[in-house]
Amino acid sequence: MSKQKDPPGRLVYALGDRLYINLTSGCSLKCQFCLKNNDTGPMVGDVDLSLGRQPSATEIRKALTDLEGYAEVVFCGFGEPTLRLPTLLELAEFLKRKNMPVRLNTDGLANRVFRRDVTPQFAGRIDRISVSLNAQDAETYNRLCAPPWPDAFQYLMDFIRNARDHVEEVSATAIDGLEGVDIEACRRLAEEDLGVMFRPRPLDDIG
Repeated sequence: MSKQKDPPGRLVYALGDRLYINLTSGCSLKCQFCLKNNDTGPMVGDVDLSLGRQPSATEIRKALTDLEGYAEVVFCGFGEPTLRLPTLLELAEFLKRKNMPVRLNTDGLANRVFRRDVTPQFAGRIDRISVSLNAQDAETYNRLCAPPWPDAFQYLMDFIRNARDHVEEVSATAIDGLEGVDIEACRRLAEEDLGVMFRPRPLDDIG
């Protein structure tokens, strides 16, 4: 008889009228301002988002049994959801069959990770994408986010442009008050150059 796997951890959590999926603890970046890189650890309020292992799509579907009353379901935990792209897409299809609006919060580096444009796969599966722009230029971005690739910022901007063709609503975010980040320059980059909405957010907001 095969040994039963230990539970992976908290797979879904609610903030207000939104339900969040904690898909992975892995990430493409090592942002100096991220909650997972300070003493707080993987906590959102009193919710521990530690994952002992990668949850399967089946396990997450079982955790999504009660969707009543939620305005949308969001892929946003303590890692980068697109690192588990096949599972993300499978779950997004499951949620759309239940007529649930689906949002993806992402670092926008999936095309760099997978070495291809993945944004066409979001069509019909993802309704809204919120991308962490984080900075107004590559130099500031590289300093704050420590990407493993020197061209990450360009891939991020191209991801945002491409996503507009396949997703109804695309927005970019940056943290207001973070040292070195020019929020108004980020706004101009998002709205004028990239053609998407912009939302400044507080430091501890992962939603």
